[in-house]
Amino acid sequence: METISILVMNGPNLSRLGKREPEIYGTLGLDDINRELSASFPGVAFDFFQSEEEGELLEKLFHCEDQGGFSGVVLNAGALTHYSIALRDAISAVSIPVIEVHLSNIYAREEFRRKSVISEVCSGIISGFGADSYHLGVRGLIGMMERK
Repeated sequence: METISILVMNGPNLSRLGKREPEIYGTLGLDDINRELSASFPGVAFDFFQSEEEGELLEKLFHCEDQGGFSGVVLNAGALTHYSIALRDAISAVSIPVIEVHLSNIYAREEFRRKSVISEVCSGIISGFGADSYHLGVRGLIGMMERK
């Protein structure tokens, strides 16, 4: 099997992990999560990307598709999960699998957080396992690649 290359992409406010509502999102920062992923999956080539800007996330997805080299994407879209039709359409427009991840259980939160407009176009969803959600998303993506 070829080398698995995964883009871990994070949307708005995830740059504040470890500082923003640690009782909900945990005390690890995004850099900590990225380091743990790299250490846990030494055979995977990771690229990490975070942006507060919706358009930058779309452009990064399109770049992955156009330039190739990625087996899939693990995406925590943050608040964009709940309303970004543009992000939904971008995920639909690329052929690489996208796994949606969330630190908190979005279905046990406020009503507006219980709806994901991107889930229907993602290959899978992991929600509610804290930083382990990223690990589970990577494991799921690897499993998909191994079955191909």
